[in-house]
Amino acid sequence: MKNIVLALLLGLAAAPLWAQSSATAGGADLDAERARLAGERTAISARYDADRAACYKKFAVEGCLQESRQRRRLATDDVKRQEAEINDLERKRRGAAALDKLDEKGSAARAKEDDAKREQSLKSQQDREQRAADHAAGRTQAAIEAAEKQRQFDDKQRAHAEEQAKAARRRAEAPAARQAYDDKMQKAEQHRADNQKRNADKTKPRSAPLPDPGTSAAPAATPTRP
Repeated sequence: MKNIVLALLLGLAAAPLWAQSSATAGGADLDAERARLAGERTAISARYDADRAACYKKFAVEGCLQESRQRRRLATDDVKRQEAEINDLERKRRGAAALDKLDEKGSAARAKEDDAKREQSLKSQQDREQRAADHAAGRTQAAIEAAEKQRQFDDKQRAHAEEQAKAARRRAEAPAARQAYDDKMQKAEQHRADNQKRNADKTKPRSAPLPDPGTSAAPAATPTRP
């Protein structure tokens, strides 16, 4: 009976130690733990065989065998419990790994989607800026063309006004110009007539001077021979 109690105490002591090691280690090698438990199973079987052999040497064989089976069962249950904890930990690890993989895929997809959104937003911003620049350039070009058309129109209007002013001056100055021309022609004609007269006066023979009334008449001039 004392041996059964001792085995129970050993089993209960081993449980928290395994739980503590599993909780603290977290990333323990599960294969190594399984190998350890397999070794414990082998040791349990070996102890059971040794206990059975010892029981057959005692007087109360059946009671000894019963205690031996009880110890084996307790030890085996403890190993099974630890194996169940290992399997549960492995399932949790696989689940966590799957979740991490899904989260990684989701993060990658979200990052890709965010990159696509940023790229689209940047492209939209660039398109808006380009449209604004094109619109501004179009307004500038339209303003330049309008200014050039206005300048050409003003030049035509100014040239037309200047031509109208010149025509008006010519019309206003025409009578005076004709009068000046007539005066000029009249002066030229008068000048020509005056020149002809002077030339005629130069070629006309001089007449004899009139006799002095206080003197006697001069003898008649003797005609000259040709």
